[in-house]
Amino acid sequence: MTDRWALAPAEDGGVDIAPLGPDGLPAGPVRREPDLAGAVRDRPEVTRWVWRSTSEVYPRLLATGVRVDRCYDVEDAEILLLGHEGRYGEPRSAAAALARLRGGPVPPDPPLRPAEPGAQSPLFEPQGTRLPLDDLIAVYAEQQRRHARAAHPDRMRLLTAAESAGMLVAAEMNRAGLPWRADVHREVLDGLLGERYAGGGEPRRLAELADEVSAAFGRRVRPDLPADVIKAFAQAGIKVKSTRRWEIESVDHPAVGPLLEYKKLYRVWVAHGWTWLQDWVREGRFRPEFLAGGTVTGRWVTNGGGALQIPKVIRRAVVAEPGWRLVVADADQMEPRVLAAISRDPGLMEVAGRATDLYQSVSDHAFSGDRAQAKLAVLGAVYGQTSGDGLKNLAALRRRFPQAVAYVDEAARAGEEGRLVRTWLGRTCPPAAGAGAAEEAGLPQEEPGQPPAEGWQPGYASTNARARGRFARNFVVQGSAADWALLLLAALRRTCADMAAELVFFQHDEVIVHCPKEEADAVVAAIAQAADLAGRLTFGDTPVRFPFTTAVVECYADAK
Repeated sequence: MTDRWALAPAEDGGVDIAPLGPDGLPAGPVRREPDLAGAVRDRPEVTRWVWRSTSEVYPRLLATGVRVDRCYDVEDAEILLLGHEGRYGEPRSAAAALARLRGGPVPPDPPLRPAEPGAQSPLFEPQGTRLPLDDLIAVYAEQQRRHARAAHPDRMRLLTAAESAGMLVAAEMNRAGLPWRADVHREVLDGLLGERYAGGGEPRRLAELADEVSAAFGRRVRPDLPADVIKAFAQAGIKVKSTRRWEIESVDHPAVGPLLEYKKLYRVWVAHGWTWLQDWVREGRFRPEFLAGGTVTGRWVTNGGGALQIPKVIRRAVVAEPGWRLVVADADQMEPRVLAAISRDPGLMEVAGRATDLYQSVSDHAFSGDRAQAKLAVLGAVYGQTSGDGLKNLAALRRRFPQAVAYVDEAARAGEEGRLVRTWLGRTCPPAAGAGAAEEAGLPQEEPGQPPAEGWQPGYASTNARARGRFARNFVVQGSAADWALLLLAALRRTCADMAAELVFFQHDEVIVHCPKEEADAVVAAIAQAADLAGRLTFGDTPVRFPFTTAVVECYADAK
């Protein structure tokens, strides 16, 4: 009996299933079952279900209390395979894959549908994209052959499995939600913003700050309109190009203080104010829609709700249920450690294997104990800061860790030349990303000591080739870190399945587990074990370690 089955929802509300052989082809007859949950529940021996889209099937299973151990998401695999084959951007639906396989016209992908506040909706509408089981199996079997043709087939298969596991984690997190105290949130808003005025205008504190800004300029100024603020500064004889904090705070003018305070509180009001609370929090949980692999680097995003940008002051509302705790774990200096693992630089691997503070250890080896310079050098190597002090720091880093710097240098060259650039497991950087690709990929936009990353389009001049080089330089590190994180989540999910603990939050270097206080120590240990296992699975036998700073708290704001 095979432990891998294919599954496809049928038009009549039932489901077609069939066992699969090692080649991905049917190993038995197709069976029609009247009920999706019953079909899966009655087959506990199946360890991996092959289906079109996790977002189509798994929420329905979770709603009936059915959990699966593993899956294979055909459409997510298609994205990875298309990228690996240098065809990033081609339609990625199962229907498109089938059309390519059979030489027919390729249909476009369905449009992205924004999530509805408070709802748990799939990313793509299933209508019009459903495939009969025979067709789905044909696509899956062809994908197995395509995996075998990859540059490193075993790594590519592991990446696909990790991505599919991430889809399961995301669906389970969407169903669980992040514990959220609406009453605490309202108290925070009242304290920060003051009372609300009738008609939905700005709350009292913002109105007061707007008046202070206007008084400082000697005329009425709308602090929420950057053009108005820039014009007001110009009339005061001060030239600014933007209203970004780092530029405004260097200006000597009485409007600066209330303006910066206004901008901080305005973001809270707009992004996490009373309207947000009403839209996104229900039944004591914040319910965004996490999307695994939502960027080209593999980092996660959310489809509405802004879950990955929760300000610290608002984190006071993230409170564990009575008798429970939040285990908040941050990976320590994750990307430099990933660079050590993928570059196989002996010196950097040694540092990343024994040092708790990697930057301090690097500084002792190459920067006479200056930790700040060492950090700038490592981040400069990853993000492409190669001018001014960055160039000097990079030279020092290259002398001590030549293999690590050469690795990202080669990725940058490949990116500039339009060649394919891949993570350790095989995730592929798009050969031509549109304007704004850096932001979409989750690249930092205000990393200290470096300019913001830029987008790139075909036909741009050499400046844009260099921008794509910087993008590719970071991609091999950040993308490999995302691959490692997926395997971390998969391992942690498996351990939590044997406890009452639930994964409730994840961003690229942080995970939160909600658990009974009696399980907190076990969860802390499970996170460390999952990190070690993910390191071995992703990068093989290296001395590199991936430690976490972990806090067991009742309130998220107390973790940092």
